[in-house]
Amino acid sequence: MTDTSGVGFRSERGPVLVSLMVTTGLVAIDSTILATAVPSIVGDLGGFAQFPWLFSIYLLAQAVSVPVYAKLADTVGRKPIILIGIGLFLLGSILCGLAWSMPALIAFRAIQGLGAGAVQPMAITIAGDIYSVAERAKVQGYLASVWAISSVVGPTLGGVFSEFTSWRWIFFVNVPLCLLAGWMLIRRFHEKIEPRTHTVDYAGAVLLTLGLSALILAVLEGGQAWAWDSPQSIGAFVLGGLLLVAFVLVERRAAEPILPLWVFSRRLLLTTTFVSLGVGAVLIGLTSYVPTYLEGSIGVTPLVSGLALAALTIGWPISASLSGRFYLRIGFRLTVLLGTAFAVVGTLLLALTASTPSLVLVAVSCFVVGLGLGLAATPSLIAAQSSVPWNERGVVTGTNLFARSIGSAVGVAIFGAIANSIFAASDTAEQDPATVVSASLSVFVAVAVCAVLSIVAGLVMPAARVEDVEHTGQSPVTGR
Repeated sequence: MTDTSGVGFRSERGPVLVSLMVTTGLVAIDSTILATAVPSIVGDLGGFAQFPWLFSIYLLAQAVSVPVYAKLADTVGRKPIILIGIGLFLLGSILCGLAWSMPALIAFRAIQGLGAGAVQPMAITIAGDIYSVAERAKVQGYLASVWAISSVVGPTLGGVFSEFTSWRWIFFVNVPLCLLAGWMLIRRFHEKIEPRTHTVDYAGAVLLTLGLSALILAVLEGGQAWAWDSPQSIGAFVLGGLLLVAFVLVERRAAEPILPLWVFSRRLLLTTTFVSLGVGAVLIGLTSYVPTYLEGSIGVTPLVSGLALAALTIGWPISASLSGRFYLRIGFRLTVLLGTAFAVVGTLLLALTASTPSLVLVAVSCFVVGLGLGLAATPSLIAAQSSVPWNERGVVTGTNLFARSIGSAVGVAIFGAIANSIFAASDTAEQDPATVVSASLSVFVAVAVCAVLSIVAGLVMPAARVEDVEHTGQSPVTGR
């Protein structure tokens, strides 16, 4: 058994670990606090049909910025990139708290997303830099504890702010966290990076951003703002496709591509990327629609719906912290397959019982899904990280989380299109309980399909063990 006694808060790397936990808390709390406040936000600002954009614009900004940050982190180091991310997240949070309309809030959420695009991948990349594969099995327990705490604190704060003060405080609460995370990283995290000249792939970054934006717009507004077979819809899809084709052509010739195509030529990296894509879709489907489903169907308060959703984000860190024991013994592939199987069972249970709303059944379903996502997401990411050296780890980690963000961004757009089409076809009020149940049921079925597709990605993943993929190498990181 590998010695992991040097992993902990009192070890040499302990201060860096604490800094990463605080930084991870920024994204963790933000990912759980918003969903429970959506009804309150809609009640204040209006725009019920637009609320999926609160998630999709954030995820889109996060997704398209991750490859840029990841590439820069492999050249200039992790520290400046993560600090830039914290700064943008702070700015976006303040502006969101001051938003005066739904379009303004959506625009400011994009700034938040640009910050999150640096924060989460850099925290995970740094952990991959300073800990071995075996040590990461224990480190995941510490990082998972942040999500476990946030899974309770986030929805609870969201419900409390919505009911007793104002939904605006779900954004203002990020301000002290951002300041603390930045201060700790400046003091505790140190790198020794050899400076060199870099070539920034501006063309690739612009094409990727515009291409994905066009596709997300086409999916989210199709059947709502315009018909699916309208010139606007067809034009958006065609434009998005052409821009992404142009992006691939540019990346093949770029000196330092934003998203190197070799990432997709290695079977392990390709399959783990697809697993992450499915994880993102399943996660956003539940976090976006479970609160709305419970509040709109059986009339529970935002606080109660948040606690039901917390079952998912409790299950995830529990299984993530235990996943190391599994992949160290049975390998990455079998662990991922076990996780995707749990996710399928949980999503099917939710879909099969959605027509008869039950708070208990929803919580149980979310907990099972959370267990599955923890067993699928963590081992697949660590397998990808461990197969490359330091100067490629940022790109590989970024690609994996980029796929998760794309899965979430495209997923929330598709789920939003499904729900909005049902609301549009209804003769009753758009938030009538029967209509909410019908729309939510359709969304949960689509989420279950995404979970099933994740199993397919796991089945074609190489059956590699830790010793088969671990890439040793020194990291230019110190902690004191």
